[in-house]
Amino acid sequence: MNGTIKTLTDRGYGFIAQADGTDLFFHRSQVAGGGFDRLQVGQAVTYEKGVSSRNNKEEAQNVTPA
Repeated sequence: MNGTIKTLTDRGYGFIAQADGTDLFFHRSQVAGGGFDRLQVGQAVTYEKGVSSRNNKEEAQNVTPA
């Protein structure tokens, strides 16, 4: 799937703006190659939708800069 980085926090998570207008949470551990610190707001990314093993909520996984 394709989206853009909407927000990033210094606590190691962010949200992706999806094509349908909703936001999807992601954790720094889901960014390919440990590249969380290189992401920027507005940057295009690809990702997969998955379910967090921690809280069973939908999240972005395998987030990769496009």
